[in-house]
Formats: sequence, C-alpha cells, structure tokens
Amino acid sequence: MKKELDTKYNPQAVEGRIYAEWLEAGYFHTRAREGAQAYTIAMPPPNVTAQLHVGHSFDNAIQDILIRWKRMQGFDALWIPGTDHASIATEAKIVERLAREGISKADLGREAFLERAWAWKEEYGGIIVEQLKKLGVSCDWERERFTMDPGLNNAVLEAFCRLYDKGLIYRGVKLINWCPHCKTTLSDAEVEHEDKEGGMWHFRYPVDDSENFIEFATTRPETMLGDTAIAVHPDDERYAALIGKTVTIPIIGRKIPIIADDYVKPEFGTGAVKITPAHDFNDFEMAQRHDLPKINIFNDDGTINDKGGVYAGLERYAARKKITTDFDALGLFVKKQTITHAVGNHDRCHTVAEPMLKLQWFVAMESLAKPAIDAYKSGELRIFPDHFGKVYLHWLENIHDWCISRQLWWGHRIPVYYCVCGEMVCAKTAPESCPKCGDNNLTQDEDVLDTWFSSGLWPFSTLGWPEQTPDFRHFYPTNTLNCGYEILFFWAIRMVFMGLEFTGKLPFTDLYIHGMIRDANGVKMSKNLGNGIDPLEVIDKYGADALRFTHIIGISPGSDPSFSMERVEANRNFLNKIWNASRFVLMNLDETANGADLTTADKWILSRVNRLAADVTQNLDNFELGIAATNLYDFVWDEFCDWYIEMAKPRLYNQDDPSRPAALWTLREVLIRALKLMHPYIPFITEEIFTSLQNTEKTIMISAWPAFDAALDYPAEENEIGMIQTAVRAMRNIRAQMNVAPSRRAKVFVVSDNPQIRGVFERCAIYLAGLGAASEIIIQPNRAGIDDDAVSVIIPNAAIYMPFADLIDIDQEIARLTREAARLETEIARVAAKLGNPGFVAKAPEKVINEERAKEQQYAEMLTNTRSQLARLVE
Repeated sequence: MKKELDTKYNPQAVEGRIYAEWLEAGYFHTRAREGAQAYTIAMPPPNVTAQLHVGHSFDNAIQDILIRWKRMQGFDALWIPGTDHASIATEAKIVERLAREGISKADLGREAFLERAWAWKEEYGGIIVEQLKKLGVSCDWERERFTMDPGLNNAVLEAFCRLYDKGLIYRGVKLINWCPHCKTTLSDAEVEHEDKEGGMWHFRYPVDDSENFIEFATTRPETMLGDTAIAVHPDDERYAALIGKTVTIPIIGRKIPIIADDYVKPEFGTGAVKITPAHDFNDFEMAQRHDLPKINIFNDDGTINDKGGVYAGLERYAARKKITTDFDALGLFVKKQTITHAVGNHDRCHTVAEPMLKLQWFVAMESLAKPAIDAYKSGELRIFPDHFGKVYLHWLENIHDWCISRQLWWGHRIPVYYCVCGEMVCAKTAPESCPKCGDNNLTQDEDVLDTWFSSGLWPFSTLGWPEQTPDFRHFYPTNTLNCGYEILFFWAIRMVFMGLEFTGKLPFTDLYIHGMIRDANGVKMSKNLGNGIDPLEVIDKYGADALRFTHIIGISPGSDPSFSMERVEANRNFLNKIWNASRFVLMNLDETANGADLTTADKWILSRVNRLAADVTQNLDNFELGIAATNLYDFVWDEFCDWYIEMAKPRLYNQDDPSRPAALWTLREVLIRALKLMHPYIPFITEEIFTSLQNTEKTIMISAWPAFDAALDYPAEENEIGMIQTAVRAMRNIRAQMNVAPSRRAKVFVVSDNPQIRGVFERCAIYLAGLGAASEIIIQPNRAGIDDDAVSVIIPNAAIYMPFADLIDIDQEIARLTREAARLETEIARVAAKLGNPGFVAKAPEKVINEERAKEQQYAEMLTNTRSQLARLVE
C-alpha cells in the first residue's frame, strides 16, 4: 500500500497539506480539450466588504460539489472564482473607517479616495481567497477575476455603449429610491420592506372661500410641504361638491386643487388623500395623469430644502414633529393613530429610503425582459426548485426601468462625456473633442454604475467578452448558477437578460436556488442577533469536511437549512467512522485480494454500492444534493460498516477461509467506489484515504466517477441478504426485550417449509451466526426437536426459534426476579401507607395524591408481571 493511516483522523494536519498538493499539481486549472464537453460555473463573487460568513461557506460548498462531480465525470469542469467591488457596501465601509480616522470622503477627494478603496480591495480580497481555500474549493485560481479588473471594466463600458446606442439607456428625471445616509439612488431590489410600528397622523386643510375643511391621513407629515393636490374618488358623494375647488396648505400658504381619481379608495381612512408627486410612487403616477407639479422638498441628506419655507434645514423627522406641533396650534391637527406598516429600508445601511425626484440614468427594460421571460416559458432555462419560476416571471412581467446610476466614487464610472455646448457623448474612452462644436474640454459624468450592472455581465465578461476568446467559445454558456433566493432579483435575473442581449445565449441553463442559513431555532443567522457562526472557527475545530457535510446533508432546493455545532459534531463522528472503517480495511488488506469467487454477501454489497452510484448521480442531476448526501451517509454507516464489515470479519480472521481473498477484494472495491461518490462532499478525507488505499492513481479528484455497471447488479443476492438482515433485526429485538447480554450466544433454529428459503439461510448461515450472536444455526423444515419454551419470532416465509435456557441463566434470573418482586412489594406498601394516612391526604395537593395513586397502580402491574415470569421459570 502507498501509506498507512494514522490511528486518528486529524483534519488540521491533513487539509492544508492536501490543498497545497492539489494546487501544486494544477488539478484545479481547466484546459479546453479536443472533443471534451465543458461544464462551467461562475462563482457568485463575494463582496470585498469583509470576511466570509457561514452563508458563503454553504453557497460555495454546493458549487464545489457540482464542479468536483463533473470533473470526475470527465468534463472540462471550470469554476471561475472572483470577487465583487460592491459599490455601495464597500464605499460605506471605507467611509466608516475614514470617519474613525477623523477624515471625510470630501476631505480626500475622488482620486485619493479611490486609492484607499483599491487598498481595501487588496486587503479583503486576499483574505476572502484564503478563506475559500480553507473550505477546499476547487476553483481555477489562475482565472480569478475582480469586477473592476481592466478586462471586466472594458466589458462594462462595451455593454453600456451598446445599450446607449440602441436607445435602451437614457437619462431623465424620475422618481427613485434615495438613501439619505449613503446619498445615492437605490434600485427597487435594494430596498427591503419591513413591517414596523409607526404613526398615522390626521390633519385638516381649510377649503378656500368656505368654512369647510377636508380631513386626510398620512404616515409622513413632513411631505405635506410638497403636496400639490388633494384627491378623492369621483363617486364619493361626501366630496362631490368639493371637486374642482382648492385648499390652502396653512404652513406654507400654497393653494392646491381637490381632484378626483379612481385610484383613491373611499373606504380607506377619510377617503381623501394628499398627493405628493415628488415623494411617493403612486402619487407620481397620479400627477402624470392630472398634470400636477412635482415639488422636491428634500436635500440629499434628508433635510428639508429651501422649498420647505420656515422648515428648511430641519432633519426630516424633526420637521415631522414641528409640523405636527404647528398644525395643532392652528387647530388643524386631528389625531395620531399607532399602526404597523411596511417601511422601505436601504438593505445595506438600513436607513429608511426616501422616494425622490432625481436626474438619473436608466435602462429601458421592456424589450430586455421579453427574451428572459420566453427563455423560462420555453423550458430553455430551468429553475430549481420550480416554484421560484413563478417569482422569476412575476418580477420580469412587472418590471420597471432600471435606475443604474449611483452617486458614488467606487465603481465603474459612467462612460458619458458632456460639452459646454450641451452635447452628450457616450464613449469607452474620453473623446479628444466634442463632435458638435470641436471643444476639447469635455467632462465625464460623476456617477458610477449600479454594482449589479457589472455583475450582470459576470458569466461572460470573466471569459473575455466582448472578445471571442478561446475560453469564451469553449466555456460559454456556463451551465449552472447557484445562488440564494435573496439575490434572485438583484443578480440572477439581470444575468439572464444581459446574457441574452449581448451574446444571444442564456448565461446558464440551470438556475439552482438555495435557502438562507438559520440557527437551530429557525432564526436567520446574524452578528447583530449574536447567533452567527464563523465558518473559519468551525473549520479550525472540526475541519472543512465536517462543515461542508453539515451544510448539505438533508437540505432541499430553496429551503432554509438549520445549522448548529451539534450537527457539525455528529458529522465529524461520521468522518471518524469512515476513517476507522478504512483503517480496518487497510490493516487486513494483503496481496491475496481478488474478486474471483464472490460470496452472496460480497455480491450484495457490490450491488448496493452500484445502486448507490446510480441514485447519487440521479439526485445530483436533479440538484437534490441533500438526498444524495443522506444516501451516502446511510450506505457507509449502515450497510458497509455495520453490516458488510461485520459479515466479512469471520472470513478475514480465518486465514484458511477460501473466501477470504474475495472479502478483501470486495472491501477495497466497495470502499474505493464509496470514497469517489463521497469525494465532492468531503474532499480532504476521501483524498487521504484513496491515496492510501491504492497506488495506481495520484488523486481521487480526477478519478473516474462510478457509473452504474450492469455486471455488478445482483438483485437475487440483495434479496437474500435482505432476508438475513430481517432475521438478524428480529433476533436482536428479542434479545433486547429480554435484556440478554450481547456476549451471550444462543442456538438458533430457522424453520421454513420452503426449500429455497432454507437454501438462502444455509448459504448465509455464517452471517446469521456472526450478526445474531448464535452459537449454532440449525435449519429445518419443521419444529421437530425444538423446546416448547423456545422464544420465537416470525419473519416472511420462515420462523426463528431460540431456546429460552440459551438466552437466560434460569437460576440467576429466578434470583433477580425474586429480588425485584420484593422491591415492588415494599414500594406498594410504602405508597399504600402514605395514601392511608388521613393527614397526608388532607394536606397534600391533589396533583401529588394523583401521582402517588398512579405509582401504586404501576407498581401493582409490574409486580403481577414479575410474579408471572417467576412462575414460568420455577415450573
């Protein structure tokens, strides 16, 4: 053999060494081979904002399983690694660090700030790569990418200019979500809606030229400064006479009309609503219909601007409080109700987002969305699990134009240049002069692109697009995208429509959606909640394999898996089981091993591992990674270790047994196949054992994946060993019920009038004896010669008998039962005395009295059973 295994598996000593060997050998680097089929995964690039968390280890474990499996199947399996610049998130982190140093972003200026950002990227990008390596990911590190690499930046500029030239990118003033903290626009997908307790304020506006008032309710009183109408339903009789009149906003003196619109719900609130077109999406639509003015009342930091009159300069919530106070002083504040309503927060900094009118860049989405919709409906794009397909369609079929400009410095700067003459030029590089007036003093747009614009190009920009590189031709389209459901809208869908637009092909054919890691109580893991787990700490303590297997076993697509250290420990124990079983095989293995004369047990386990290969492959094909992992666990722990190794031991320990070479060969053959099937899940331990178990292959990584082999299909032998297992389980149950010591052996009679059944037990008697703790196996067609007191159990087509005296030492059992009867009599007397004590019955709670009566009844039943057993033994 190549080497021996240590007495105990030590992942800390093994994993780092093996990963270094893999890297040095270049096993992760994928080359395009003539005639080979490609299988490609583009890693969802982690943000260079901080270190990895348990969600990253889960996500990457899934991808590594798929890529290792396909590599073993003979594909040109390429896993492209990389990181994302994450404009908003990274810039916010850098700004926080600067603040701790007493420096502002403005103090540095754009160029110096970008120098700090690149330094941040080098720091955290390097940490992330090393963390991924500790997990054991088999990425092609020679193809590592970053979303702001020169090549990827070129792809972004190319994509922007193509869309611009087609008229699909435009600049305009529209209502967008704005983050007052980050001072940038947000896409709809970057706003998280959370139910929060808030207020509903009721106010009155005076109706001009009358003594009437109109009452309305709002959750944002500060926005009254931007009201341009009051709306009612056209059929609401309460307000029919007011339609067309005006009201005056008391605090600023602006006259606004009372209009009628079908959007208003008469049954909601007072039936009258204030219209603030510059700060509410529904109001904006109504303003478009009625040609209402749109007044923006906020500065970029969320304070009131000069349109707010005396409230100018106040922070939005301070303005809310003062406006309410002022209305109250005027007698126009009615009441405040406490309500729960959905509030939109920036998903990064958690600041409440503010709808605002802004001049921004947009992508027109209608024509881009249609091919993405058609790809799913036609079946060309497969989504696992399929119910996320409905979510995918709903979002695309109701999509809005995409706001792609961000008021940040870190990111891909928008490639548009402005001339003083008013000309606007889109170009990948700065034009030397204005094409309209010839002026050479053009300035570039200050904004950068939404992070998801560059991420949307990731599957093909990483392969060299827009150039038709050899990598792009061979490895694109990619095959599988694996991502959490929380970024389905952010990223996955954008990749689909971007891929179809720029390459004419889907960027991937299979979209596998997984859930979000939760703790043992089902709560989302979070540092803020104190239930987060650092994957690197888990790896340092238990090893990467234990972490990986814990992530995957039992999961189902789209569901939220739970995670606990207890589960990691349990899976560490599974690894130890594999290790110890492998050591057992290695310690017994010698040059006599051969598969010439296989026994029924040998054929059974070979057939089972053969069937396991088919099942695991099918489950992986269907992205049922959790079911495949459970199948592997059950086979190794139960069928291989607890059954077959125990069946093989008597043959191994008998050097003269002619079936010993077959047992040795079968042990090694089955173990090698099982190791290969487990390798994608637990790569380190399987590599260490595989390279110890044989010396013809240098690594398990590129060893052939086990395929179903008809020559190893033994259904008859599976059925026969199944009968033996049923018999053994029945015998073990009887022994357990009778508290028979495991070391005590008993004669076993197998009775069946079916000669074929008797033949099975005759061939497998050695297994039945070893596994069933039998001193002798007697197989006969009837009960002749079997004691009447023999314990029996019925199994399909046979009965099993074990003499009572063989199972129990009668004298010792009589003594034990006599002691037990005496103990029960004492307990019954004690309880009876307590219940017969008037003082106890009068003072004790009813619950205690009932408990004592229950004990009395239980002891009486136990005494009856004990005396019955004694009577049987002394007859």
